[in-house]
Amino acid sequence: MKILVTGGAGFIGSHLCKRLLALNNQVICVDNFFTGQKKNISDCIENKNFILIEHDIIEPLYVDGEVDQIYNLACPASPVHYQKNSIRTVKANVLGVINILGLSKEKKCKILQASTSEVYGDPDDLHHPQKENYNGNVNPIGPRACYDEGKRCAETLFFDYHRTHKISIAVARIFNTYGPQMAINDGRVVSNFILQALKNDDIIIYGDGNQTRSFCYVDDMVDGLIKLMETRNFTGPVNLGNCDEYQIIKLAQMIIDKTGSKSKIVFKELPQDDPKQRQPDLSLAKEKLNWQPQVKLEEGLEKTIGYFRKIV
Repeated sequence: MKILVTGGAGFIGSHLCKRLLALNNQVICVDNFFTGQKKNISDCIENKNFILIEHDIIEPLYVDGEVDQIYNLACPASPVHYQKNSIRTVKANVLGVINILGLSKEKKCKILQASTSEVYGDPDDLHHPQKENYNGNVNPIGPRACYDEGKRCAETLFFDYHRTHKISIAVARIFNTYGPQMAINDGRVVSNFILQALKNDDIIIYGDGNQTRSFCYVDDMVDGLIKLMETRNFTGPVNLGNCDEYQIIKLAQMIIDKTGSKSKIVFKELPQDDPKQRQPDLSLAKEKLNWQPQVKLEEGLEKTIGYFRKIV
């Protein structure tokens, strides 16, 4: 097939491109390199089935010939990056999504939206773990709203195009994902802790460390995205992630142990609207996609630490 991946030079996008190429597809990678990096796709460039288009989806995108599938992953995904230019983040999730949906309509092909667990905001105890029918607890005017509300609006656009123009869609709500090729400056907890530990710097925890997250290894995430795309008559939204829940302080201690670091843990003030807990209910993914993550955190951390050791 001929498959277009926006945000294809990003963390998850680059892994997706490589997997799709390995499955003998032709891949068109679209990226403006705001957060994506060419080194992430360096081993794809020489592949005759790989095409790179440097483009910002905020502007209309024109592609010659047929396209069989579109994966839309184009949006900065870490707070450091999406708050750096919050208006541009909103534009990527509204103008960009409209442009890519328009391309899907033109090419008459299925399109998958990489949404996020952030659509649930800061869930209360009655909605933990989070199910897809939870409408969320999101601050629409806070510093994270450009991403949280942007992704919520993107889901709205997907379903409106589906109802109005009969476009075939799929929406994945992606929970915390980690692994090799994470950016060293993205501010995410796994990469932050690993880098701080490898340098024997203080490991900085925002808040008291009792907040929880669930961490999905990138190979499992790519499996889930492809299974969702290949599943017929199912739009989602569907949670993709790992349902094993960890306190942030436990994650820090695990990384210190695995790296043999001399780092000490220090605590700083929790940022505004930072969720206290995050865990996916994967019942729907298991039922509709026959998918669940296979890589345990300990195994995934060892692979990720090995990647960052080479960088540091």
